Amino acid sequence: MESYEPERLSSAQLAAMRRSLTNGRGALTRRSLLRASGMGALALGGIATLGACGIPPAGRAEGAAAADDHSAKEKVLNFSNWTEYMDVGEDEKSRPTLAAFTERTGIRVKYTEDINDNVEFFGKIKPQLAAGQDTGRDLICVTDWLAARIIRLGWAQKLDPSNLPHAFANVSAQFRSPDWDPGRAYSYPWTGIPTVIAYNAKATGGRKVDSVTQLLDDPKLKGRVSFLSEMRDTIGMTLLDQGKDPGKFTDADFDGAIGRLQKAVDKRQIRRFTGNDYTADLSKGDIAACIGWAGDIIQLQADNPDIKFAIPAAGYITSSDSLLVPAQARHKTNAEKLIDYYYEPPVAAQLAAYINYVCPVDGVREELAKIDESMASNTLILPDKEMAAKSRSFRSLSTEEETAYEEKFAKLIGV
Repeated sequence: MESYEPERLSSAQLAAMRRSLTNGRGALTRRSLLRASGMGALALGGIATLGACGIPPAGRAEGAAAADDHSAKEKVLNFSNWTEYMDVGEDEKSRPTLAAFTERTGIRVKYTEDINDNVEFFGKIKPQLAAGQDTGRDLICVTDWLAARIIRLGWAQKLDPSNLPHAFANVSAQFRSPDWDPGRAYSYPWTGIPTVIAYNAKATGGRKVDSVTQLLDDPKLKGRVSFLSEMRDTIGMTLLDQGKDPGKFTDADFDGAIGRLQKAVDKRQIRRFTGNDYTADLSKGDIAACIGWAGDIIQLQADNPDIKFAIPAAGYITSSDSLLVPAQARHKTNAEKLIDYYYEPPVAAQLAAYINYVCPVDGVREELAKIDESMASNTLILPDKEMAAKSRSFRSLSTEEETAYEEKFAKLIGV
């Protein structure tokens, strides 16, 4: 059980959040590279609220107590999501899958794109959650580390499996049981976000780059390699390359990964650590090879056929954005019906065709092929069995671990 108490974040944690919000995972685009545009001041304001808001402690043993569910009488649902994370019709206004859900169920969905980064959004809903009040939202979509925190604090309602037959049956194996929500009792993934190796074949002289070892040691790549400024992605990929499990690593394993990367920094093999601003350098060939995010690579490949990706034999890191029903939400059953709806393969295919991130739904390939055969064969959207088997998640961290690890990582990348 974790109790919520006002936290003072370390300088390293604050720096990591700022990196994320300006050009890292917090600034990842939802298809159009617009996710964090114009939100810097609000985002950093959200960071401040994490450490300065004097809210009474809260905790849980078995999750949030069930709120009164008004779903039977109130055919409405309030859904908060990221920008560019829902299919849009040809008129650029309608949302076809949501409209079909309403037509089928009679449940009217108030869909709001009011999540621009995890930290800012958490700061927005935290006062109500901590006070045991309704946030005004029945369904939210947040990145795995924040989903884990909300669940640990007892601020998410436990889901009713009887309302989720498609979700329970169709969630892909690689997303089925994260360490922060075993068996998906409280959450279901909306999308997966893989971290892979990307390279510019023209810049490498046609050579394939497919391992972290190659990035760190190949003299032909010296000074033309970048890693990510997101600790979980860079350390996770390095741990895998060293034969360690990112889901079970020790302090010694973490220090070993830091040491491995430090050697590459010292000999100037690594040019720099970046957020998603690596994309321009990779496309131009100034960076020959790097650690990058699959969503970026799909977009780069559309304009530059020299951009390639590789899945290391040692494995790769996948994070996710997941759906939760907040404590005290008024329409839990309606929310569960919507979650289950998006796990029906035809609906999941329509969503995946628009947002271009990893679809966490099994059985969607044939449906996606009806829409776009090239998407159905793209393993960055639908990993095949071999690729899915190599997917690993970075384990949950305690507050103490996160502070210590971010401080060591900040020193490594020079911030």
